[in-house]
Amino acid sequence: KEACTLISRAKAAELLGTMLGGYNIAPLIELLDDAEIGPVAAEALKKTLLMFDAFHDVKEKADKGNAIAKSVLQSWADAEWFTSRPEVPQSLTVTVFKVTGETNTDDLSPAPDATTRPDIPLHALAMLKNARPGITPEEDGKRGPVKFIESLKEKGNLVAYVGDVVGTGSSRKSATNSVLWFTGEDIPFVPNKRFGGVCLGSKIAPIFYNTMEDAGALPIELDVSQMEMGDVV
Repeated sequence: KEACTLISRAKAAELLGTMLGGYNIAPLIELLDDAEIGPVAAEALKKTLLMFDAFHDVKEKADKGNAIAKSVLQSWADAEWFTSRPEVPQSLTVTVFKVTGETNTDDLSPAPDATTRPDIPLHALAMLKNARPGITPEEDGKRGPVKFIESLKEKGNLVAYVGDVVGTGSSRKSATNSVLWFTGEDIPFVPNKRFGGVCLGSKIAPIFYNTMEDAGALPIELDVSQMEMGDVV
């Protein structure tokens, strides 16, 4: 046997639970038979959805009388993975980052920078890298208005990406990733990627709209003609 003194068995099981699925599933299911660590493994599995055929392994243990496995099945049935999440706030205060005219996905995720798309923080630096009315990049053609967006955050609110027409063009997920890198929130245990954020547009392209929703963002179509850069709404 190999032993690790840096973390406890319980902490190791807890860390396994931060994975979305995959190689963590089998050891967590095996730990359901462990009287000491079983409850920790159960809490991890209750929030894991990508179980696939391993669901039957949990059910088999439950059918044989394993109370910890039964608690996992009951949690899934009650959708605790969803109901345990924070409620959507009744109201949001955001600072406007306004991009007038049409923003297409190439503005947000430029094709010449395609090689950096897997590295979201790096690729996001190219968002809006070309000068346009109301937008001054830090280095024209290379680096977008990163420091300016950061300065808007100093007002203490979420920054909302606001545009007249947003997200037209190709259906590249990297465009959403770039916007959310500046406007979203960190994902626990997932480095270099963010979720959430608010996108407002008089018109939001359907595929971009759906991609933003899938990333946990809140895209809303409404009249933005009266909103100006830096407004707090």
